[in-house]
Formats: sequence, structure tokens, C-alpha cells
Amino acid sequence: MTAAATVERFLGDEAATARLGEDLAMALAPGDVLALSGDLGAGKSTLARALIRALADDETLDVPSPTFTLVQSYDTSLPVHHFDLYRLGSAAELDELGFDETLATGAALVEWPDRAEGLLPTSTVVVELEHKGEGRLARLSGTGAPFRRISRSLALRAFLEGCGWGLARRRRFVGDASARSYEIVSLPGHPARILMNSPELVLGPPVRDGKPYALIAHTSRTVSAFVGIDHALTAAGVSVPEIHAQDLDQGFLLISHLGSGNFLDAESKPVAERYAAAAELLAMMHGRQWPYHLEAAPGTFHDVPPFDRDAMMIEAELLVDWYVPAISGGPASDALRQGYRRHWDMLISRLDTRDTTLMLRDFHSPNIIWRGERQGHDRLGIIDFQDALVGPPAYDVASLAMDARVTVPPEIETATLEAYIAARHAAGAFDEAAFRESYAIMAAQRNSKILGIFVRLDRRDGKPAYLKHLPRIRDYLRRALSHPALAALRDFYGEHGLLEERTL
Repeated sequence: MTAAATVERFLGDEAATARLGEDLAMALAPGDVLALSGDLGAGKSTLARALIRALADDETLDVPSPTFTLVQSYDTSLPVHHFDLYRLGSAAELDELGFDETLATGAALVEWPDRAEGLLPTSTVVVELEHKGEGRLARLSGTGAPFRRISRSLALRAFLEGCGWGLARRRRFVGDASARSYEIVSLPGHPARILMNSPELVLGPPVRDGKPYALIAHTSRTVSAFVGIDHALTAAGVSVPEIHAQDLDQGFLLISHLGSGNFLDAESKPVAERYAAAAELLAMMHGRQWPYHLEAAPGTFHDVPPFDRDAMMIEAELLVDWYVPAISGGPASDALRQGYRRHWDMLISRLDTRDTTLMLRDFHSPNIIWRGERQGHDRLGIIDFQDALVGPPAYDVASLAMDARVTVPPEIETATLEAYIAARHAAGAFDEAAFRESYAIMAAQRNSKILGIFVRLDRRDGKPAYLKHLPRIRDYLRRALSHPALAALRDFYGEHGLLEERTL
């Protein structure tokens, strides 16, 4: 059995105890249990109240003691259930309180945990509070993923302290399909900032030629990629977050908040003018010469990898790895795999002599902030670009015009594409026919990949919400395959039922 690790924090006053509650709230995930121990007046209620209010983002939320009700539940960003077991008749009554059910989707705070008589999960993190001088000592101990997340959250608070933001209020912001997470941190007298938590990428098992998927696909492994690319984009006049503080070893950044202006309209539908403006920004970027050896800190560099044949292929093959088994009930046949790879080999070869540029890779609505009060390209704030590669300009245009998270009707897709092409022509010589072919190839590759990724997020990662996007992605794929250069691939997809509407 792995020995429990322990960390201690001195809490000088009530405010420090409340900040620890916030720090714990930022780390919690479904299934986590915090066991709160300490004498009367040690601060358990203060800690629990701050934690729950942080998850609710409501500093005035009434958080009564569950002494008589035994459990109080809160429908916060992460459902949290506050148990007080002092009046529990026996440990068996935990089942009657629905303890296990609460952990399926939420987290639990447990006061008087000794009354559970060893029925709490082995991953439970124990938080002991005791009086010490004029303040309190908090001792946290545990094993496994919950304790590691909490330790990392405490390290984030220490990082904030090191850059003068130790008293900042922390609130959950957004996460994504990766292990990265983001918080909004606020300090009186200062604009709110974003706290980025980007742990080093875990590569996973080998999938081909002894290499893991992320290595073949050139997924960024450390936050140095974000920093180096941020510097390059800033120098080129692209509006990206300003980096106020960084700890590259731990993967922590404190960056500016570009705002909350939605790139879409009030009903989350695409606005043609905004998509055209983003296309014109891409045209400007694609007309530049970019450095690819980027400094993230003195002596620390990020070399932007190429979007090479292996990366394109392993991404495209996510369709046969995940989507095909989901729609057919079994793994893809060797014949399907070989034919699929043969068709994609031929199409990728057509890109060999085409121009390349800094390709941001996920240039779509979730990663674009609309700032309509500004002028020109500054209206567009760009985030989430750490996985950028050196690749075909058409990829980012396809990412924008066939937005994976929102249905872009054909007329807006066409207008977006035409805005880009017009801007490239205006800037100088531009091979429009070659670009349109590259656009179709990259759109087909990207949407094939996304079909596989969204199924993988459901089947492997327990995130079924992504399945609702599949009909849109299939429609985009049909649009891309309508280009004459992709006729053979279109026939292949049709023969194997890859374009049919399916309910998963």
C-alpha cells in the first residue's frame, strides 16, 4: 500500500482559511472525498463554506451546517455534498444517505469522518485543522490523483504569491479536452487575469513504431510551446494574452484576460462578418515569414514541429480506430484500414510541394474572442495555440469555416473562404486553385479526425456530450469530399457507410 503524502499550511486568519477552501475547490473532481477533522472552532465550517461558495461563485450563498440534516447538497459547477456524520447511528447509514450515488457526479465533504468506520474511499484526502498560535495549522494527507490535484492547486497558490497575487480570489473558468485547466483570478484594483494550469503531457502507450500517439501527432508537451508561440504572435501584431508571470517547470502561467466577447451571436450562431474578419486575420498571418525556433525563457526554446505525413495520417486514422468500431460494433477490417490508408497517402502526397506556414491547428470559435469595440485585426483575441505546427495554410481556414462546435451553413462557409482568398490575392501572387484543393483535403482530414476524437472522448474518457456534434461533422465531411480531387476518397467513404447518419 502506498504511504500517504502530507503537506502543511499555516493559516494566519479566517481569510487564509477561506483561501485554502478556494484552493481545494479548484482541484476537486467527481468522486473526490475530503475528510475534515479538527476540534470545535478549528475552522472546518469556515473552510467548507469557502469551498462551496467558490464552486457556486457566490460569496453570499447560505451554507448552513448539516449537523441535523446529515447532508446538504449544492448544485454548483461541480455538485458538492456536505456531510456531517456526528449524529450517524452506524456506518451502514451512509448507504441510506446516498453517499456512493453522490460521488458518481460530484464531490463530498465529510465532517466527523471517523464515524464512517473505514467506509470512505481509499483516495479520500484528509484535511486536519488545529489551533496554532494566533492561527491554525492545516495538515493535508492522501494518495492518488485527488491528492496530486490538490497539491498542484496549493502550488498554484504559491505561484500566485510569488508574483504578488497571493490574495487573489480564484474561480473556475474553462477546461478543454486536454489536461489543461484555467481559472479567473481577481484582485481588487487590478483587471481580472487568467491562471493557466498546464501540466506536462503524459505521452501514453506506444501505438505505432514504438511511439505514443501524442509524439507522432506532435501534441505540445510543455507550456513552453504556448509561451514561445505567444511571443511570436505578439511580435506579428496578433492579439494574444500577455504573459504576466510564468513557471515553465511547473506549467503555470498568469496571463491577461482578453475578454468574454462571444465570436458567435446571442444564440450561439455564426456571424458572417466575424468569420470573414477571422479569415482576413489568417490571410495576414499566412502571408508572413515566421520563426520556428522560439524562445520561451532565457535558454529555453520551443521548436515548432512540422505537420508531416505521419502526423496527418495518424490523425486521420482516428476515424478507423474509434468511429468505425462505434458504428459497426467491431474493429475495422484489415481491408478497410489498408484502403483507407492508401487513399490518404495519395492525397497527402498532393500537399508535398505546397507552401507551409504557422498553423494554429484549432482556429475556431471557442478559441476566438470578439472585441467589436476595437479596430482591424485587434477585434479578434486568439487563445489556445500551443499545439501549433508548420503546415498547410488551408488547415486553419478549414478549421474556421467548418467550425467543429457550431453549425456553419454553406453560405457562411463560402463567404469565409472567399474573404480569405480575396485577402491573399490582394497581398500578392496566390495560387487559388491549389489552395482550394488543399482546403478540401485538409477539411476532409480534420473532420475525419474529429469524428474519431469525439467518439474517443465518449468511449475512453467518459465525455458523451461530444457525440451531439457528430451529425455536423459528417455534414462538413460531405462538403469537403465534394471537391473533384477527393472523388476516389468520397467513393471509398460511401462504400463503407462512413457518411451515413448514425445514432451512437
